[in-house]
Amino acid sequence: MRKSYSGSFKAKVAIDVIKEHETVTELASKYQVHRALLTRWKKEAIEGLPGVFSQTNKNNKDHEKLIEELYKQIGQLTVENEWLKKKVDSINS
Repeated sequence: MRKSYSGSFKAKVAIDVIKEHETVTELASKYQVHRALLTRWKKEAIEGLPGVFSQTNKNNKDHEKLIEELYKQIGQLTVENEWLKKKVDSINS
């Protein structure tokens, strides 16, 4: 049965591999993980870094789009509310 590792563990180990303060062999022994896994995690971490920064930009754009849509809805509801108030006032008069 294969052992599975959490994302936080993989990230921690990948950072240690990227830092190169210890050799891959030393880190493999330290964390009880095969050297090939450490190399793969390092590669995945480096390849994934650009996505981390672009994801923040995407989230900001999504947030701004949501705010814009909500302001449109508020405006529409305000107009409808005023129209209904006028109709009620004209019926009550």
